[in-house]
Amino acid sequence: MPTIFDIPPIEVQQNLELLKQDLDLKIPFKELDRNLLIATWNIRAFGNLTRKWVSEEEDSPKRDLQSILCIAEIIQRFDVIAIQEVKANIRALRDTLKILGDNWSLILTDVTKGDSGNGERMAYLFDTRRVQLSGLAGELVVPNEWTQTASQQALDEQFVRTPYAVSFRSNTQTFILVTLHILYGKKSSDRIKELKGIAKWLSDWSSDIHAYHQNLIALGDFNIDQRGDLLDRTFLSEGLYIPAELQNDNTTRSIFNQTKYYDQIAWFNGSGNQPKLSLEFIDGGNYDFVGKALTNRDISKLSLSYLLSDHYPLWAEFKL
Repeated sequence: MPTIFDIPPIEVQQNLELLKQDLDLKIPFKELDRNLLIATWNIRAFGNLTRKWVSEEEDSPKRDLQSILCIAEIIQRFDVIAIQEVKANIRALRDTLKILGDNWSLILTDVTKGDSGNGERMAYLFDTRRVQLSGLAGELVVPNEWTQTASQQALDEQFVRTPYAVSFRSNTQTFILVTLHILYGKKSSDRIKELKGIAKWLSDWSSDIHAYHQNLIALGDFNIDQRGDLLDRTFLSEGLYIPAELQNDNTTRSIFNQTKYYDQIAWFNGSGNQPKLSLEFIDGGNYDFVGKALTNRDISKLSLSYLLSDHYPLWAEFKL
């Protein structure tokens, strides 16, 4: 049985080289003490792993060692990345970290219990040469007072998958990332309360002068369908800001449906009572790996979604 440290077959090496060349063209390079690359990626059912270079039809899970090499190659282009849908079994995550090497570290939550939580964890992977933990890590818990508010949009129970906040430092800048995976539900209106809840939580936090820090960036899978729809407006209702580069039609989120607006990176930009993010935004976008990863295999998009993901990574570059 091969391991992730074995020399891959030649066709796997060739495909990985093509992926690297495309990433060089699409993702900004890391520049020491000059820029910061933050990303989010919902990696579909990121749990177990089949220890073969190329999984076969009867294998379960479908994700294999070649897939892990591709995932790690994409992840290492960023300084810190929030990952959703990490499962209880973290074999694939462990192998990814092995490929990333000793300069990379990990912090993650325990498994969310209950059927609606889907057995998921929240995780951050980060390049310790460029980003360090700065002291704060915690899950956001809904105050009892919120559940007693007489409003159709009031969050009257805990988040299905608890948002995870972690503070980081890069150069002289401290920032707090808050990642979450919003409840999908049976219909889109089921998501409104959690979207309103996270927007309110972040707004209250950013305006609290006694908070650990006010440099907040929300990122993750918010399950927003359309730009400008009720879900989108609810998410932005407390003043969160999304730059134009992450709102244009070319910055897609789903490999199946290009119109979906699921994944977000957002922050406060100084409107209302919220402080302005001290990091200066440079650029942002997605990374479309369809036709670039695993091109040595004749597979459908559905198969690709189980090998890599059904979501594209979303990234933002900031000036230090």
